[in-house]
Amino acid sequence: MSTKTDQLLIVLSILEGRNFPKSQRLSLVVQASFDGEHLATDPVEHGDRPQFNTELAWELDRKTLHQHRWLQRTPIKLQCFATDSVTKKNESVGYIVLDLRSVQEAKQDPRWCPLLSSKYNKLRPALLLSMVLENDNKPSEPSPDRFKARKAPPRQGSPAVLELLPEKLEAVLIPDQGYHQIGPADHCSDMFILSVTLAFATKLEQLIPSTVKLSAEGSEFYFYYSLLGNDITSEPFHNLLSPSFDPERSSVRIRSSKQVLQTFLSQEPDFEIHLCCGSRSLGSTNISLSVLAVGSVDLESKAAAVEGAFILKPPNRTNKMLPALPADLQPTVGVSVTLRRDVATQKIHTGKVLLFEDSPPPSPPPPPSPPSRGTESEVESLLVEPQTGLPAAADLDLVQTEATADGGASSVSVSAPKILIPPSAHHYCFSLDFRTLGGLRLTHSIAATLRYTYQFFSSPAPIMTNPPVQLQRNMEVSLPQSYCAFDFAALPQHLQDTFLKVPLEVEVWHKDANSRDQLIGQASIQLSRLLMSERSRFQTSMGQQGWRQTYQERIPVLKPQHPTEKVAELSFVATLEDLGFVKTREVILSDSLQLPANQAANRPPASTLDPTPVVPTAPVLPRDTLEYRTALELERWKEEQEDLFDDELRKKEVSCMQALAGELKKREKEREALFRKKATEYNTFEEQLRKTLLDLEKREKHLAEAELEAQRLQRELRAEHDLRELQESRRRLQQECEHRVALERDRVRLMEEERTRLLQQIADGESRYKQLEKEFQQYREQQNIKPEFRLQTEVNILSLEKVELERKLESTTKSKLHYKQQWGRALKELARFKQREQENAMMRLKKQQAELEALKLHSLATEQEQAVQQDRKELEDIRNDLNRLKQQEERLGPSSSSAGEHLSRLYEERDTLLRTGVYTHDDRIISELNRQILEASRERETA
Repeated sequence: MSTKTDQLLIVLSILEGRNFPKSQRLSLVVQASFDGEHLATDPVEHGDRPQFNTELAWELDRKTLHQHRWLQRTPIKLQCFATDSVTKKNESVGYIVLDLRSVQEAKQDPRWCPLLSSKYNKLRPALLLSMVLENDNKPSEPSPDRFKARKAPPRQGSPAVLELLPEKLEAVLIPDQGYHQIGPADHCSDMFILSVTLAFATKLEQLIPSTVKLSAEGSEFYFYYSLLGNDITSEPFHNLLSPSFDPERSSVRIRSSKQVLQTFLSQEPDFEIHLCCGSRSLGSTNISLSVLAVGSVDLESKAAAVEGAFILKPPNRTNKMLPALPADLQPTVGVSVTLRRDVATQKIHTGKVLLFEDSPPPSPPPPPSPPSRGTESEVESLLVEPQTGLPAAADLDLVQTEATADGGASSVSVSAPKILIPPSAHHYCFSLDFRTLGGLRLTHSIAATLRYTYQFFSSPAPIMTNPPVQLQRNMEVSLPQSYCAFDFAALPQHLQDTFLKVPLEVEVWHKDANSRDQLIGQASIQLSRLLMSERSRFQTSMGQQGWRQTYQERIPVLKPQHPTEKVAELSFVATLEDLGFVKTREVILSDSLQLPANQAANRPPASTLDPTPVVPTAPVLPRDTLEYRTALELERWKEEQEDLFDDELRKKEVSCMQALAGELKKREKEREALFRKKATEYNTFEEQLRKTLLDLEKREKHLAEAELEAQRLQRELRAEHDLRELQESRRRLQQECEHRVALERDRVRLMEEERTRLLQQIADGESRYKQLEKEFQQYREQQNIKPEFRLQTEVNILSLEKVELERKLESTTKSKLHYKQQWGRALKELARFKQREQENAMMRLKKQQAELEALKLHSLATEQEQAVQQDRKELEDIRNDLNRLKQQEERLGPSSSSAGEHLSRLYEERDTLLRTGVYTHDDRIISELNRQILEASRERETA
């Protein structure tokens, strides 16, 4: 058996196409894109049905698939290109967007997907696609061409079926078909019905200990269980001492095979049924479904069943509170679980026949969600959709006897419901045929399908047209398989009242495979107009006389949100046939729900009237009275008279029909003679018209030849005229060119003379330039000898030296500033070190304080002396630099700006030393700086 792996393959099968135009020089290529990866098919012939037969695959893990499918909603886009074999140019034909959420691990049948934004709008091209999710068990990459012929399905009972099954079978709900599918789609060919019936319950009070109060939880009790993922609850009841509730059955339809279904049932855990009060479970029982998986049971002739009275066990939290009970006091619930084959979708009801054009009936609509609580009839009508319906319930008296549980019986039987038809009810046949749908006023095209229901015909399941038709703006399409007929019994007066009061609502839906169904609009058919139409008599297949009324109309389709806005138009034909009185007075709805013979014999007869008290002595039967016999004879006489009257009418009708047939034959002969005469005249006129056409063709041929000759002469004249004009223009151009050549020759001669004159002027100028250059050289030599020139040269040299000295001074100043900063940081660090050493010495050496003070003073004196010596050396260097700079400045001239900078540097050095906290105003270095500041100030003032 196959197991689920983390590595998966999304396999897209592109099988074939349809409705493509034929082209010799073009070929078709389909390119698929998913998550940035592009795959393409091989080029195929551009024809009506191109055969691709290619599979494209993408590899990914389950986590990535989950992100693409539910978080990012990444689609798979198919782009169809038409490739030119000569120019190799690709042109987009259309595209298709596939939803990744629809891909499943179970193989699905291919479906046709139309191209969107197609280049060929009128042809409506489409591609046949299939998408499946496979396990990537092989490490090798998939082959580019992975298309293989499909193997034939294995025979029933073959071991190959079990090999294809996954390790854990699951029931997948198919909403649009109304059933659960178990196993691969290729092997699911049979329909089954799994039913669960709750018949009775006893001794439920034993589940409630005396210490537990249920007043807060509510006073209603009900049974709860889950059937293939559908949560189902029974009708609530209030008395646990004597629980009274109607037997309830819920059923689900399963599409599978016998072997696969047996494997699924053997894997399923036990079936649990809970007795609940509010949100609390009072007790539960487990029912094993392994009996249903026995392969020897023939499900076609006999249903597999698990029946009995099962003991309800309390939950773990209350198990300790309950003592051990004897067998006759155990709380039990009567359950019956049956599995049977659904042969041709069993017809539960009779009395209505659906007739469809082209044989196949429309596909059943999606079933509504099952109710949380309901009786057997409600659950059965929702989960199992019948293809036929009941007669109108408003006109018929429905009597149904509920099943009862006698003394804790393990199985439940339901009596067959019957329909009692009143004697005055008529047999009607109503048919509705939708012809065309058009006049679409939307901007986009739709895939239209119609949906309607009419409860009076006892059709709970809606009727839908299938398949959807493509409707575009400003076009009208016919609706295939839209004919539907209903046979029912009703009172004439009630039929008229219903048709007058209740219209038939028709919904127009847009069905798209890539999105949800969308309601386009609604149309209302007033059936009262059908009753006002003309009545015509006809003869039924049984030889009886009936009345027929036909009504045809074109009605608007209105938007559901805006009832006054029209979106389309719908044409239909409705027919009502009255087939006379109903002969049958009692109709049995279903044979599959009848009681056994021994129970049916003991069942009281069904009646629509209240039972009359019976006198125990000398009972008088109603049929023995004289009034009854007289009324019976009167009824028989009336029936005989009606039969005689009908025979007389039938004879008269036969004679009238014979006379009418003779008259029709006579008129038919007259029409044939008239037709022959008209045919002869038509042939004569046709021969004359043929001759006239030949003459016209000859004249047209002569006119065409004359026109060609005239066009030839006109071309010759035009050519001759153009030749003359060209010769005249050539002569004029030649004269003009000769005149221009003479003018150019005169201009060249003048330019030569001007050139000679300019060359002479250039030679004279060059001689004068050489003379002036010689004189200037002599002047420069005379100027170099003069003392002013030498002084100017020395001034320039001194200026350059001054600039160089200023540059050196600036670099020296920057170096000094950097040194001062380093010196200040060192002093600060020294002060912090001294303070830290002092604190540590005071804490550790209190007894030697005097000696440490002396050592500290000595150390401080030594450090200060060294610092003073270093400072003196530095100041001496600074003083030498300043003297040297001062001498240079005196030689080059006083500069107020340099003095100001020097004064500011002295102020900054003094303030920096004072901020360190090591020096005071009484120290020698501070006094020296103050003296230099005063000298610099005086020099600046004197300057």
